[in-house]
Formats: sequence, structure tokens, C-alpha cells
Amino acid sequence: MDYNVICKKMGPKRLFQNLDRLNPDSILGLMAKFRADPFSQKVDLGVGVYRDLSGNTPVLDSVRRAEQIVLKSQTTKSYVAAAGREEFNSAVEELVLGAGHAARRERRARTVQTPGGCGALRVGAELIRAAAPGVTVHVSDPTWGNHTPLLGSSGLKLARYPYYDARAHALRFEAMLERLDRAPAGNVVLVHACCHNPTGADLDTDQWRAVTELLGRRRLTPFLDLAYQGFGTDLAADSAAVRLVAETLPEALIAVSHSKNLGLYRERVGALIVVSENETRADAVQSHVLQIARSIYSMPPDHGAAIAACIFMDPDLRQSWMAELAGMRGRIQDMRALLASHLRAATGGGAYDFIQSQHGMFSLLGVTSAVVDALRDKHHIYMTADSRMNLAGIMPHNAAYVAAAIAAEQNEPG
Repeated sequence: MDYNVICKKMGPKRLFQNLDRLNPDSILGLMAKFRADPFSQKVDLGVGVYRDLSGNTPVLDSVRRAEQIVLKSQTTKSYVAAAGREEFNSAVEELVLGAGHAARRERRARTVQTPGGCGALRVGAELIRAAAPGVTVHVSDPTWGNHTPLLGSSGLKLARYPYYDARAHALRFEAMLERLDRAPAGNVVLVHACCHNPTGADLDTDQWRAVTELLGRRRLTPFLDLAYQGFGTDLAADSAAVRLVAETLPEALIAVSHSKNLGLYRERVGALIVVSENETRADAVQSHVLQIARSIYSMPPDHGAAIAACIFMDPDLRQSWMAELAGMRGRIQDMRALLASHLRAATGGGAYDFIQSQHGMFSLLGVTSAVVDALRDKHHIYMTADSRMNLAGIMPHNAAYVAAAIAAEQNEPG
């Protein structure tokens, strides 16, 4: 039976008839191109996952040990609560805010487990929409590519504030303050808590104080994205801005991911922390968060959160994990220094020294899309179209090759 002929005669009767095939996600498309490339020296600087010196995204030893403990002690696969595993939520809240933080002492903080940091961002967006559907969420320019669909598809309006000049390799801090100072009271400001994706350029302590003062004075609510705690300096330093904001301001949302710092990418381990002005408001907010979670995914996945909770609560496992995390952080810092050194040698100048001083897995190379295309097509070096590089893809054996290719394309006429 030819359904297309019938539909033409009867009109559009099929549900999916008018759906055209969409273009693939840019990152997924880049991954496919990389896998199909037969060149032996190809380099993947695109996909945002950590890699060790063998190019593998490892399962941490602390995770393996914790997983065995979880499996041996597990007696059921029944649902967890909509808020997730209680001991996980408490441990995450302590890891992010600190054991003695004022928001915890005053019971102004509430934490729910979510399916990864993406789940935390989406639940937070739905909470904002439930509280004030007409507000605008201000995100940095540039920002992580998935921020816009995660927040915008909830129905919230989005706006951009200046953050980074990719060509000058510098923060646009004064422009950022000037733009946010004009944002209407009651709006929300999304800020990367550390290891800014895609730039690697973070606010320093004095800048965070200035931003916090502005948010309080203009009655703007911070929405902090903490996806890389421990990948910048250490666990405490990378959450210092979050602790400052949560202690200084009456309200805040904090989206937490453990994909990177525990290597639990496929387990989808995240949390949303919401700080309210008092305990009564915090209870009210929590009731809405639980209803939102229930309406989106009902119950969060448990396995990864159980592993994380085991690590956080066991002193020996926690110490082992922190040592492994320091090793991952150190490897990326070493590769930043190595690539910057090779680029100095290849270009004869310090134009790329910014790579060494930035934090986390990413930096923006700051070149045109034509150069990005040439690096891919001529040199088999893959990065996203905005020239974001994942420094975890740099290895001792390919750093010089990558630097020479960048220098060659930068020196091309035009």
C-alpha cells in the first residue's frame, strides 16, 4: 500500500508527515567525521571528555572500588525518591558549599539529585519559569552550546552579556558589568562557577566580589553552573565563588555535574542546589522542584549517585578520588604548558601563552572558521567551529604537530 499516494489524496493525515530530517548536532557530527578519518595522526580536540595519556576516558579506581561496594550491598532496584538519594544530596551540598556554610546552618539550601548537570540546568530553568515566567536569563557570550537549548526550550527568554574577546584572549569584564547593571531587577544571570566552557577564562576573586555586589544591588538572581569542580585549582578553590554568592545573596541556583570530576559521564550524576532567603521559602521551593522533577523524568537514576555517595562518605575512597582528580587536573595543566611552549617555538612569539594560564579542559584558539576548517581538512585536527579546543586531547606525542599546524595556517595569506 502506497501511503504517500493516499496522503496526497486525503491531505496531511499522518502525524510525522511534515517532519524534515534535522541536521545532526555539531559535536556529534564532528565525532562522526573524526571516526571516519583514516589518517593515523588525527587529533581530536572537539569532544568535551577527559582523556588520559593513552587517549582513553578511564574509569577511576575509586569508582571501581565504590561500585563493587554498592553492588555487594544493594538489595533492591526499586525507585529512589523524586529528590534522589538523600546521602548523595547531603554530600554534594557539603562538597559544594562546605560543611559549615551559613546557607546550610540556616537550612536555606535544598538539594535534589538530577540526571547529570543537564538535568539540573533544565529543572532549574523550569523552576525559574514557575516562579516568574516573564523573566530573562542572561548567559555569557560565549557560553556552552547546550545552555541555550536547555534553558530556552523551557520557554524562558534568553539574553547575552559580554564575557570574552576570543581574538584578544581576554575577559570583557567591564563590558560584562555594564551590561548586567542595565538588566531589569528580578532577572536571572547564568555564570560558570569555574573552568569556563568554552573559553577557559575565569573571573578572579576580586571580580567575583564585584559581580556578587552588582547582583545584590540590582536584585538579580544568580544561576551558577558548576560542571568542573576540581579541574581548575582544587575542590575548595573551584567552589569559592559559589560559596561567596550563596552566603552573600538571599537566593541562588547551582547546577552541579559529576561527569568530569568522577568520570561518570554515562551514569548521568548531577544535582540542583537552590538557596532561598529563609527555611520556609526553601521548603516551598523544594516542593516545586520535586513536582517539576516528577513531571519531567519522575525518578532520577540511582547507580551513579550511589557510587558518588559511597566515595564522598568513605574517607579512604574520598582520599583516593581526590588524588586521582589531582592527577587529571595536573595532566591538563601539563598539556597546556606543553602546547603553549610548542606554539611559542612554532610562531616565534607569545600570542598563545594564554592557553597556559587558563583553567579546565577548554580554551578558545581564537581563529576564524576558515582556519578551523583548514586544521581539520589539511591537518586532521578536529575542534568545534568556534575554535574551542579540549586540552585533554593534547598528548606529549602530538603537541608539536598541533602547534606546527596552527602556526602554518595562521601564517597563510588572508
